[in-house]
Amino acid sequence: MMNIVLLEPEIPMNTGNIGRTCVAAGARLHLIEPLGFRLDEKMIKRSGLDYWDALDLHVYDSYRDFMEKNPGLDIYLGSTKAPNDYSQVHYSPDSYIMFGKESAGIPEEILAQHPDRAIRIPMMPTIRSLNLSNSVAIVLYEALRQNNFPGMQMKGSLTNYDWK
Repeated sequence: MMNIVLLEPEIPMNTGNIGRTCVAAGARLHLIEPLGFRLDEKMIKRSGLDYWDALDLHVYDSYRDFMEKNPGLDIYLGSTKAPNDYSQVHYSPDSYIMFGKESAGIPEEILAQHPDRAIRIPMMPTIRSLNLSNSVAIVLYEALRQNNFPGMQMKGSLTNYDWK
């Protein structure tokens, strides 16, 4: 199962959207405190819709707490400062993909510990970053694609017509 990790998230709507994406993708969501909001806030549940209760959610007191409770993990770190293209690395079925808080990203001291695991989404040089929930969706679905979308519904159906 894929794992999304948010280090000190600040915006409840982004976290709610990410939670909904995790449910749709069959991924776990790991939140590392401090959070910039309370988990029972209306905005987080509103943006996660009625999927929030189905979310496999884990909360940690600190980065150290997260690392101690998840030893030997296969981790990638999403950052605009990273040297590696997110689509050029190989994700295992149980990879952890970490993203930093919206205002500052993942601290450089953490990034420097994982130079081969620091990934970025290519973008135009005039923009600082993408929205966090969009970034999570882009990287998560690439990781799922590489693993053949395990357990996911691959075809849709029309309500009033048949596909020919």
